[in-house]
Amino acid sequence: MTEFHADDYGLFAEQSDRILECFYHGVLNGTSIFANGPELDDCIQMLPKEGIKLSIHLNLMQGTCLAPAEDIPFLADCGGNFSVSFPQLLFAGFSGKKEAYKQQIKREYRAQIRKLQPIFRQTGQALRIDGHAHWHMAPVAFDAMMEVIAEDDLSVDYIRIPYEPLGLYAKHLLRILPFPGINIVKSILLKLLAARNLKKWRTKLQNTERKLFLGVMLSGHFDYRRMKTLLRDAEILAAKKGIGLEILAHPGAVSRAENLARVTNTNDYRFFTDPRRAAEADAFLKLKTTVSENE
Repeated sequence: MTEFHADDYGLFAEQSDRILECFYHGVLNGTSIFANGPELDDCIQMLPKEGIKLSIHLNLMQGTCLAPAEDIPFLADCGGNFSVSFPQLLFAGFSGKKEAYKQQIKREYRAQIRKLQPIFRQTGQALRIDGHAHWHMAPVAFDAMMEVIAEDDLSVDYIRIPYEPLGLYAKHLLRILPFPGINIVKSILLKLLAARNLKKWRTKLQNTERKLFLGVMLSGHFDYRRMKTLLRDAEILAAKKGIGLEILAHPGAVSRAENLARVTNTNDYRFFTDPRRAAEADAFLKLKTTVSENE
């Protein structure tokens, strides 16, 4: 079954409510939860009792840390707000501070996982993990995550590996244009990081589910036209590979001034307020008819 997934649940109630609208009235059947969302408790109360797959949305860029700020100075400022950048995480893996970065990431990841574990116990779901803006794919972060899983003896069913089928996008290129050229760079970079992480952790990952993934190339622009264009061929490709399919979008816009004031990351601020959040929500809603016709 195709998983239509929304990231960023649990940040604010208004934003999480928009995600749930896509569940109740559209095709959405999966979402990832911020462990450090300022309105997490309210958002957890809103979650449906069944029918939606949950994931832990590991986060090193938005909001405040859950580990003590003084224990993770490479990741957060003295006020606890995350201050590390993705390039810093990438280059940390090649620096003399690699081990220090990894240990600090482990402290934060462990705190986030433990914060959300009770939700998975209550719903009877196995743990699933992904990362905000896919930062978990940086080698030092991925290694930290895998070590926490091993050291805490966690049973994890699925870890998102954003290894996108570039040929599928090329086949439909004229029908999915325009989209930002930087997304091509991001998708290729993530494929390279995925290859490294899959090779290093092959044995530990062999019992986790693999899925064909779509979401980076059209990140921020995955509207109904583009989803409908790619969906059928993506499902055929996934079936040929004998794996599932995950289609990611971000329908959870943030609009209230009091909530926007609590968005600490400049890139996230632009992303959460972009009008295209509504277009991605509309895609999940409209696809309900398309998916029903294809069944």
